[in-house]
Amino acid sequence: MSVVVIGLGNVLLSDEGLGVRAVELLEQRYILPESVEVIDGGTSAMDLLNPLSNNDHVIIADSVKTGAAPCTLVRLADEQVPKFFQTKISPHQIGLSDLLALLTVQGQAPKKITIIGMVPESFATHIGLTEGVSAKMDEMVELLVDELRSLGIAVKPRQDGAQGFWAEAEQ
Repeated sequence: MSVVVIGLGNVLLSDEGLGVRAVELLEQRYILPESVEVIDGGTSAMDLLNPLSNNDHVIIADSVKTGAAPCTLVRLADEQVPKFFQTKISPHQIGLSDLLALLTVQGQAPKKITIIGMVPESFATHIGLTEGVSAKMDEMVELLVDELRSLGIAVKPRQDGAQGFWAEAEQ
C-alpha cells in the first residue's frame, strides 16, 4: 500500500502553516515505514502532481475553516472530502482541488483521501503558531498517527522524539 502524508500551508502566516508543522512533528517523533512518504507541500499544489499520482491513500494535514471554534480538530474522509473542496475552507485549497481534478481525469487520483485539520486562530504575518494552535499540535499529530495505524501501518515512537524546531525556537 502506498501512502502519502502531506502537510499544507504557509509558515509565514501563523496558523496557516499548521499542516506543515504537523508533518514535521510526525517525522521527528515517529519512525515510519518506507511505504509512507511524508511531504512538506507548502502552498503550491501543482508541485504535488507526481507525489500524489497513483497512491492508495493520501492524508492531508491542513488548516481548515469549518465554522467551528478556533483550535477545533477535524477529520474529513470519504464523501466529506468533495464537500470540503466545494466550501473553500482552506486558503490554498483551490490549487489542490484543481490538482485532484486533473489526477482524476488522468486516471491517477489517489484511491482514498483523508484530511486531518485544525481550525486556525490567526493568519497574521508571523512565523510561528498561535498559543492555542500550538497547544493542540500534539493531538493533531496523534490523529495523523491514528489514521496511519488504522491503515495497518506500523508507526513507532522515536526514542529521541523532539518537540520540533519551531516549538523549541519559540521557548
